[in-house]
Amino acid sequence: MYATIGPEALGIRGLSLSEAIALARDARFAGLAFDIRLAANAVAERGLEAVREEFSRAGVRPAHWNLPVVWRDDAAWEADLRELPRLAAVGRELGAPRTATYMPSGSDERAYEANLEWHVARLRPIAEVLHDAGCRFGIEYIGPRTFRAAFRHEFIHTLDGLMELIAAIGVDTVGVMLDSWHLFASGGSLADLDRLSNQDVVVVHVNDAPAGIAWNDQIDTVRALPMETGVINLAGFMQALQRLGYDGPVMPEPFSQRVNDLAETDPLAAAREAARAMDGLWQAAGLGRESGVGGRRSEATTRRFKAT
Repeated sequence: MYATIGPEALGIRGLSLSEAIALARDARFAGLAFDIRLAANAVAERGLEAVREEFSRAGVRPAHWNLPVVWRDDAAWEADLRELPRLAAVGRELGAPRTATYMPSGSDERAYEANLEWHVARLRPIAEVLHDAGCRFGIEYIGPRTFRAAFRHEFIHTLDGLMELIAAIGVDTVGVMLDSWHLFASGGSLADLDRLSNQDVVVVHVNDAPAGIAWNDQIDTVRALPMETGVINLAGFMQALQRLGYDGPVMPEPFSQRVNDLAETDPLAAAREAARAMDGLWQAAGLGRESGVGGRRSEATTRRFKAT
């Protein structure tokens, strides 16, 4: 496992690929979640080896990229799908064969079974293209009750539900974009992770939750940096990942107004604060200093996930 920065997840927007690599380097992150279209443009302009060398000189691993297919848009998704083989090849050749997307946990148009069939039909072609390109595909469910309450029909919002969808898609390179926040906010437990393998987990997000709010009243877009509040048992979460042999990127996605405000005036300071949080997480989990980040150690008490 290695700590990865996704600049936009910290409110840092509008960076070029070179600027994003430099930010990851200066904040001492081991990996970078990057925009695959920017990377493809850079490869076209400067060549694959030049882009590989830029990552290598910075000491930053190309970690993963967001799925470049607007698959919920009936008018646009097929055009994006036609572009996917080219973009996926760039990711694979850079050494980043992991991509992921999130899936809303409700629908106003389709009841559960119809929505399940629709998701299989829409996501399977994407999964097949990625499989043929040598890439893995992670899907993230949205856990909070408050999110799905806005829809007429509920949809998948737990790890078990997502694993059923993955089985229905039927492509062996599809797995989970696993988020500590969504496991917690769906009422999941660390024991749920014991049923997974390294092959099941494509990308990992880590976040803490605001204190003083019940797990089923949490708001999806109001979170905290790892170890900031101690509400989510992140040390146990990381130890569970270690037990299953997970070897991929671990990225903070705090959706924190405080971090976003800092990013507006000092992006590097925001990135370094996230790096310190990740360093504290590695230490709390007893994983040594393999996160690839530096800075002061931090301590936080942690509590267990709500038991199912």
